[in-house]
This record gives sequence, C-alpha cells and structure tokens, in this order.
Amino acid sequence: MRRTALVAALTIAALPALAQAAMPLPTFLDKADALQKKGMMAMFSGDLKLLQNEVQGATEALRKERLAAKAAGRPQAYCPPADSGRMKANELLAALKQIPPAQRARMDVKDGMRVVLARRYPCR
Repeated sequence: MRRTALVAALTIAALPALAQAAMPLPTFLDKADALQKKGMMAMFSGDLKLLQNEVQGATEALRKERLAAKAAGRPQAYCPPADSGRMKANELLAALKQIPPAQRARMDVKDGMRVVLARRYPCR
C-alpha cells in the first residue's frame, strides 16, 4: 500500500513538469496554419488557447533568461528597447516561418522565439 501511495505522490508531483513540455516549432506552425484556414471559426478551437499559452510561456521564460543573464553580467540573447511593444501574431508567425525548415525541425517554440527576438532586437 505504501508503494502505491509513493508512486501516486511522485506522479502528481511530476504533472506540472509534464504539462509544460515544450511544443516542437513545426507542430506549432502546423496548428497555427490550420487555425488561420478556419478563419473566424478558429475562435472556437481549443488549439487557439493552446498556442496562446505556448507563446505566453515561451515569452515569459525568455524574459526570465534574459534578465538572469543581464544580472549575472552574461551576454543576453536579445536586447529589446524599453518601449518595445507587443509583436502581433501574424508578425510572429511570419518571423518564425523565416527560420530555415531544417533548423526549425530541431527547435521548440521558445527556441524559435529566441531566434526571432535576437533578429528583431540585437544587442549592440
């Protein structure tokens, strides 16, 4: 009985890590293309929230990485200006699609966004 309780506790403890598994960039772009084809009906798709959450999580993780690197005196992957606004969804998708397919195949969404942000906001 104790072993079962331990396994259950470990499984529950691992759920947050499993829930935050990184989405491969090609999968993300395929889902985004499928949503665009749905037009206004995309608003009713569960994939819309999934993709929004993926971008939001990647954005926050990249921000934390950048600030930690800055605080530690290490080079930052990108250097946004203080007044940088939000990138529109279509701009982000277009920028992600500019990454060569062979390179995209080995990336998750966060890696792709890091490339996009480094191109858009290079550090001088």
